[in-house]
Amino acid sequence: MSGTSALRAWWARRPPAAGAAVMATGIVSVGLHLAGFETLSRILLALTCAAWLGLAADAVRRLLREHDRWLAETRSPAAFTSVAATTVLGTRISLLGGQWLAEALLALAIALWLRLTLPVVRNWGRRMPGSVFLGCVATEGIAVLGAVLATALKVAWLAHLALVFFWLGLALYVIAFRRFDRRQVRTGVGDHWVLCGALAISVVAGSKLIAAEDRDPYLWNRDDSGVLRTVTISLLILASLCYCVLVAAELRWPRTRYDVRRWATVFPLGMTAVAALSLALALGVPWLRGLGTVLLWIALAAWCAVLVGAARSAREDIRSTDVRSTEPR
Repeated sequence: MSGTSALRAWWARRPPAAGAAVMATGIVSVGLHLAGFETLSRILLALTCAAWLGLAADAVRRLLREHDRWLAETRSPAAFTSVAATTVLGTRISLLGGQWLAEALLALAIALWLRLTLPVVRNWGRRMPGSVFLGCVATEGIAVLGAVLATALKVAWLAHLALVFFWLGLALYVIAFRRFDRRQVRTGVGDHWVLCGALAISVVAGSKLIAAEDRDPYLWNRDDSGVLRTVTISLLILASLCYCVLVAAELRWPRTRYDVRRWATVFPLGMTAVAALSLALALGVPWLRGLGTVLLWIALAAWCAVLVGAARSAREDIRSTDVRSTEPR
């Protein structure tokens, strides 16, 4: 088997959880943009676009040629990574000024969310891994992108739609938390961090809705505005506490081997940084910007470490595939 064929065979075995790599890269790009590191942000944006296009092409291929496998994957909690990755990419493109493309990505994300939510939620059981929180992440991702577009385009109905998804995402978090296996904090291999990431993206959604309100003071009344700010600040406190608990767990029970689900660790690290940076802008709190910048560099370091692990794992997998194909039978 040629190297190209071995590469294709490796790519075909890619699990749905690999979509978290797009989410992680995209959110670190957003964070770098908010922190003022535009060149580095655009490099990661290019990587995000390339990875997203590759995963989208593969999803279409599976839909047309491996329909049974495609149906099975759409029932997995990891299927929500397609929605979340699309919204993260759309958010970064909107911040870059490409509003028409961001609108198209928002429409695609909502369509995917409508297609996936019922089948995935129906398959939720007890003692679920951290991927159970991806339903909240996907829903809040739509809220973030909707609020960003509402601010950029000055369209009130998009802000109201984003607000609906914001509250719906919090409801899904509560449901997911009841089904989450708490032992994953000790034994999980990476996706247990989505417990924190779902809270962090909810903070980002709340901060973007606050920013949309500042652009148009007639979006909602004073009571609604006060509730939104209180809930968003409370979510940031909860996300920070969860972050600290998960860091302590990593130190207490180190998990140093690479797993594709480690991308689901990088995403919450980056999202917590973006949450602090976004709320700093929305509320005008300078010290939050400093905190967000520190958290961003931690997320970038984790991104680099996981990328190295992913490259090594891919190289070994491709080599083993090539060796097995050339062995005499």
